[in-house]
Amino acid sequence: MKRALRQSAFILMRELSWRFFGHKIDWRRLFLLAAVLTISGILFQMLVHRYLLNDQSPYENDSSHASLNSSTTKEAILQQIHLSHPNSVILLNSSNEVFQSVSVDSERAEARLNNSISRSKREENLADTTKITFSPPHDVPSHKQRHIQLLPPNEALVYAKKEIDNAPSVNEDPDLYAPLFRNVSVFKRSYELMETILKVYIYRDGARPIFHTPFLKGIYASEGWFMKLMHGDKQFVTKDPEKAHLFYLPYSARQMEVALYVPGSHNLKPLSLFLRDYVNKIAAKYPFWNRTLGSDHFLVACHDWGPYTVTGHEELARNTIKALCNADLSEGVFVAGRDVSLPETTIRAPRRPLRHLGGNRISLRPILAFFAGSMHGRVRPTLLKYWGGGIDEDMKIYKRLPLKVSQRMTYIQHMKSSKYCICPMGFEVNSPRIVEAIYYECVPVIIADNFVLPFSEVLDWSAFSLVVAEKDIPRLKEILLSIPMRKYLTMQNNVKMVQKHFLWNLRPVRYDLFHMILHSIWYNKLNQIQSPQM
Repeated sequence: MKRALRQSAFILMRELSWRFFGHKIDWRRLFLLAAVLTISGILFQMLVHRYLLNDQSPYENDSSHASLNSSTTKEAILQQIHLSHPNSVILLNSSNEVFQSVSVDSERAEARLNNSISRSKREENLADTTKITFSPPHDVPSHKQRHIQLLPPNEALVYAKKEIDNAPSVNEDPDLYAPLFRNVSVFKRSYELMETILKVYIYRDGARPIFHTPFLKGIYASEGWFMKLMHGDKQFVTKDPEKAHLFYLPYSARQMEVALYVPGSHNLKPLSLFLRDYVNKIAAKYPFWNRTLGSDHFLVACHDWGPYTVTGHEELARNTIKALCNADLSEGVFVAGRDVSLPETTIRAPRRPLRHLGGNRISLRPILAFFAGSMHGRVRPTLLKYWGGGIDEDMKIYKRLPLKVSQRMTYIQHMKSSKYCICPMGFEVNSPRIVEAIYYECVPVIIADNFVLPFSEVLDWSAFSLVVAEKDIPRLKEILLSIPMRKYLTMQNNVKMVQKHFLWNLRPVRYDLFHMILHSIWYNKLNQIQSPQM
């Protein structure tokens, strides 16, 4: 082929030279010869390009073929896939397994593959090897998962309950640190089933700003961040209520306070009546509330008044799953095992929710214990009475951080420089300092009787925090000093490990705060189901 093309080109060039120099120029013949020469060159390039594609494949020799076997590194696999399928999308999942997605230009890829298969048996075997080497992405359900997803909602929940009760033992998991959990095997199985099964329907009813408008800044930001991320979710949210396992009532207790509360009135009844009317409207418009009397519905409220907004509707107060920052057992609204203790998080910069994350190493934490804040509630004045006013240099307890002190070291720097961060209740049991302490890698010391700690159904808080009874405040320093250094080092390390479960991410990731809240709602819903008879 190459020799024939060369001879044709030589004859054409000789004829052109003879015509140009030997005789008067015939421009018509010259134009015709130039056109023939140009077309010949184009055909030559096309033939050579096709020859290189089909006869000089990067997988031609045995060593290249062997590179697709299990002994090949993942980088080599990625390189070869890019050579053979330049339009393919390559993904790495959380366990670093390599997956090949559907080709962006499927028709071109199929044509090339079919042409390759027809030319040689060796390339056919290579194509088969490539198909075997790559698995579908993890979000493509297996046959069993598809079967589970097709179950009616009630049957799917019963199945999940049975699976969790018989969860296989987990020895090691790269994404979960076992010492943080009451039972890491149960949590892992429950979380996996949530990812496979759970579908949430969000009611579209309700006027803004009370409904569907989140507050993303301040100490009540947890309810707003959950609302924002739930509205934007594509994995768990369904538009078909018949497929839903849970129904979300998307209101904001903080927005309700701003819109409905009369300052100084000390009257919360308008808030509870407003929510009562909303639930009655939902029950009249849709059949889903009345099917379970609200037991498969949930709300998320971080404001201190969250529990009081539900008291105007009996079924809402008694049956609905309530994720509350004010998780106080003594008030008779929050029910452990059904309701969810919502972490209270202070968000100062919504565009950078993880700003200032991290803390000093232990050798740079000279302060034994630190607290600064308003003196409201029953606990904080007692704390100040025994440990404030510079009574003890090891105990930095302030009303609000004095100006002279804050000029030398800010509030956040104090937390980053303290071994223990005191987290006393204020008017209500929860405090944003608990999560702040975790953010700044300071061991939280929680002082709030009757407080149900966030995610306590799955997390073992004794592994990374200390709970001190209100009556033991006079002995606070003694209690802290009695903890052996080895135990403190373990607790402080565990604070770092648990941090990932309390983070708001602009785009949620597995096991972060958004998913932990949703899991607790899912888990507590399953707790209401009677274990199936074996």
